[in-house]
Amino acid sequence: MSKILVFMYDDMADFEITYATHLLGHELSMEIVPCAYDMKPVKSKGGLQFLPAITIAEARAADFAGFIIPGGWNPVVKEEILTLIRDFYHGGKLLAAICAGPRYFAKAGILDKVKYTTSIVEWNEMRRQQFKEEDPFPRENFVNTRVVRDGDVITSQGISFVDFGVEVADYFGQFKSPEDKTAFLNTITGR
Repeated sequence: MSKILVFMYDDMADFEITYATHLLGHELSMEIVPCAYDMKPVKSKGGLQFLPAITIAEARAADFAGFIIPGGWNPVVKEEILTLIRDFYHGGKLLAAICAGPRYFAKAGILDKVKYTTSIVEWNEMRRQQFKEEDPFPRENFVNTRVVRDGDVITSQGISFVDFGVEVADYFGQFKSPEDKTAFLNTITGR
């Protein structure tokens, strides 16, 4: 059984990843493994509590088929998560992040090589104060669209959590054709 690592942190936007994890866990029978910087319970923006199964420091890219990072305004970026992201990237494994989650990819340097999107369309004074840093994103690779898939990297704006989930499931072969994927997405979204 393939396993998917999912990063958890206080005030994460849990709704942004639940459809992706549903499709992976239920439809594709993959094991979802929640991880965090430590083993303490995590409380999401929606008020749900999650219990990590492993720490970021213990996780090894070789043990997982992919790594998903939800959105939220978490200013804490530790070197151990950046190293793990780079290991997934260089191992040719899925990296998926939504809303503000792609900031971790930017800090790891992988967005220098791929097209991406994020809900952080511009880095303004509020972002500087919130994250206490200058813009980490390589803006020349930014695409202002709902979801971007470039090789093994999937990024999404937060409003596009259904599209994000479908794109992540498609990465692992849930759909037989592009038409099958579009029909599924249209059924779910009512487009």
